[in-house]
Amino acid sequence: MSLRELVVLGTASAVPTRRRSHNGYALRWDEQLIFFDPGEGFQRQCTLAGVAIARGTAVCITHFHGDHCLGLPGLIARRELDNCTDEIPIFYPADGQQYYERLRTCTANYMVAPIRERPIEASSNLAAVGHLGRLTLEVAALDHRASAQGYRVTEPERRHFDTDALAEAGLAGPIVGRLRSEGSVMGPRGEVKLDDVSSTEPGHSFALVMDTRPCPGAVELARDVDLLLCESTFLDSERELADRYGHMTAADAGRLAAEANAKQLVLSHFSARYPDLSRFAEEAGRFHPKVQVAEDFDHIPLRPPAAPA
Repeated sequence: MSLRELVVLGTASAVPTRRRSHNGYALRWDEQLIFFDPGEGFQRQCTLAGVAIARGTAVCITHFHGDHCLGLPGLIARRELDNCTDEIPIFYPADGQQYYERLRTCTANYMVAPIRERPIEASSNLAAVGHLGRLTLEVAALDHRASAQGYRVTEPERRHFDTDALAEAGLAGPIVGRLRSEGSVMGPRGEVKLDDVSSTEPGHSFALVMDTRPCPGAVELARDVDLLLCESTFLDSERELADRYGHMTAADAGRLAAEANAKQLVLSHFSARYPDLSRFAEEAGRFHPKVQVAEDFDHIPLRPPAAPA
């Protein structure tokens, strides 16, 4: 059975707390393991969460404030120690190249584990920047004090064959593969079209929207996704701080999820000023019905199981 889940490795913003490590996430999606925003302490958090850095297939950095990237040197060093030979792409904002270089070379690593640098110039329009197996990785620009971008991961629609319809059409074996690729075949009982014996459903989707004010790019990233992971650094009582420092409140995150029709909203990246986070769920919940406040080491299914009938 495939495993598709978000592993939350840290939920603090600039200042970690006793309960919350710096920001960091791992998205498990079948054979893919995508790391997002490795903050300080990322390597240890992965160990505690049972996430193998050596199995990572991509790294995505939204921007170069420390709580989103200071774990990158440790991630790179761990791949060196584990003798990783597979190339891993690292996506990041292009105008942060100088910061990437400093992180990449800040210790005396041997630099033998291959890395493919993927600097991205994002705009407010969603744009595909790479493929990870069957998955498509897209980016859009966000509105923060530093150049920032969010990420969206999607898969193609999935087709399911109706075994009874196939049997009724007299189709089995290799001809079913031909039907999938060609769209129609001539069976023992006449022509059979793909839609006659199968149906489709949308593939899964995930979006990560970190440090930003509300902006068009955030809406494009979050549109119709199964799971939206969104920053909510402040409550609305600190609206002035959110605007000044380029962040969202929990209410902003709820509005975004509602406007974009996201199926579930996960809040993270909390200011250390809040020891009790219950108000975050209440505030976002005024706008969206399915809200979860992330805790370090949460494992959140990409698409929750259907409720019993």
